[in-house]
Amino acid sequence: MSFSPNEIERYARHLVLREIGGPGQQRLKGGRALIIGAGGLGAPAALYLAAAGVGALTIADPDVVALSNLQRQVIFATADLDASKAQTAAQRLRALNPHVEVTAVSRRLDARDAEALLAQHDLVLDGTDNFESRFAINAAAVAAGRPLITGALGRWTGQVARFDGRPCYQCLVPDLPPDAETCAAVGVVGALAGVIGSMMALEAVKTLAGVPEGLLGRLLIFDGLTGASRTVTVAPDPHCPTCGRRPTSSGSDTAARRGEDRP
Repeated sequence: MSFSPNEIERYARHLVLREIGGPGQQRLKGGRALIIGAGGLGAPAALYLAAAGVGALTIADPDVVALSNLQRQVIFATADLDASKAQTAAQRLRALNPHVEVTAVSRRLDARDAEALLAQHDLVLDGTDNFESRFAINAAAVAAGRPLITGALGRWTGQVARFDGRPCYQCLVPDLPPDAETCAAVGVVGALAGVIGSMMALEAVKTLAGVPEGLLGRLLIFDGLTGASRTVTVAPDPHCPTCGRRPTSSGSDTAARRGEDRP
């Protein structure tokens, strides 16, 4: 897979990175990422993945742009109010990088839709804002054998994790929390969405490029008030209804799954 002169200049800062270089950028160009949720997390993640040269992006979101979104969903503008989030985000991404194939899905995905879409992609980024959707996306990722990168926000705190097989997201959150807070109820600082969404993009870039370092099976928690962060290891739950019978992840990345060597 070759690069045009325009792409060589565009991705020059990646090409000189030892961990990415030419082989890693080729993997990015051949990569396909599914982003479910074009909101506070999905929007910055999508922007950075398009800028990084991921070859194909699919943005799935059934909602339209609301005025309250603009405090943190920086891919949208005031003129986009009431427009489809997925379609509008896709237009911005194509304008940012015409070398990337962008597909917009403006309908709500059911379990079958999500699994079918995942089968056509190398990984999924979950930018949704409720536990029902997170459980469904996690189950689809495990069933399709694809890595899942998930993020969450609330008030001043955010978190991001990457799962691939076992443990899975449901090992971290076994049941629906009965008193789960929402950003609409408790608020969220807008810039925090950019921090966590960018971290999700960073994990996706490393996964697609075959960089071995990453948050596989670990949860990073970031406190935006103090600037402190910590990382905890997620233990596989032998009784997990989603991944309990699957082998524990060995750290294999997407490039290895496609039969490619790491740089």
